[in-house]
Amino acid sequence: MSRPKRRLGQHFLRDPRILDRIAQAVGATPADTVLEIGPGPGGLTAALLRYAGRVVAIEKDADLIGALRAGFPAVTVVEGDALELDWAAVAGPGALIAGNIPYNITSPLLDKALAPPRPRRVVFLVQKEVARRVGARPGDGDYGALTVGIQAVARAEVLFTVPAGAFHPVPKVDSAVLRLEPLEHPLVPDGEVRSFRSAVVGLFGFRRKQLARAVRELTGWGAEQAGVAVHSAGLEPSVRPEVLSPAEFIRLHRALVDGGWRPA
Repeated sequence: MSRPKRRLGQHFLRDPRILDRIAQAVGATPADTVLEIGPGPGGLTAALLRYAGRVVAIEKDADLIGALRAGFPAVTVVEGDALELDWAAVAGPGALIAGNIPYNITSPLLDKALAPPRPRRVVFLVQKEVARRVGARPGDGDYGALTVGIQAVARAEVLFTVPAGAFHPVPKVDSAVLRLEPLEHPLVPDGEVRSFRSAVVGLFGFRRKQLARAVRELTGWGAEQAGVAVHSAGLEPSVRPEVLSPAEFIRLHRALVDGGWRPA
C-alpha cells in the first residue's frame, strides 16, 4: 500500500465504524451515484458501496490508482485533480458528493462542491475548525465570511467529531463531518455570487465596527450615502457586521449594488 504523502495532505481514516457513519450521512440509495473526492486507499469507498448504486472516485495520487481499481472493480476510478475536473461530467448529473478531503484545499473544494450545477447533498470530512466556522450562527466567534458564503446557498450541519487519533498519519487537529444540502432557492443568485462574497469578505474586515462605518470603509462613500444603503436594507446603522444573518447580508449587498458599488 502506498504511504500517505504529506505534499498531498493525505491522512487516511481506517476506522470502519466511523467510515460507515459517514457513508450513512450521505444518504445514498441503490438509485444514487456518489462521487467520492480523494478515496485514498478506499476505506470510505468500501462503505459507500454498501449503500449507493454507483460510486465514482477521483484520485490525484497515481500510486493509489492501480490498487483502487483492483480492489474495487465496481467503482469508476478517475485519475486527476478534483479541483480541475468537471464533476458533473465525471459522475453525471445528480450525483451526491462525499470525501475525506485534504485540509490544505478544503475551501476551494467547498466552493467547487457548491458551484452550479449543485448536488443534492455534500458530506465532507474536514478540519473541525472549518466545520465549526461553516455551521456557526451570527454573533458566534466562529462566524465569518466563509459561514455566510456557504449558508447563502446551502443548509449546513456539523454531524460529529472524528478524533485525530483515528487517522494515519495522525494530524495535529481533530476533524468533523460536515453535511451540506444546497437550497432549492439560493439566497444569492448565481450571477451575483462573486460580488456578494467580495462585499461579505470586505465587511468582515470591519466586523466589530458599526455597520454604517463598515459600509463607508468598504465603499469609500460618505456618511449620507452609506446611511441610505443601510436604511434601504432595513438594518440598524449601529449593529456590527458580525451579527448580520446571511439573509441580512443579501439585503445589504443588494442595497450596495443599487447604490452603485462594484467590487474592485
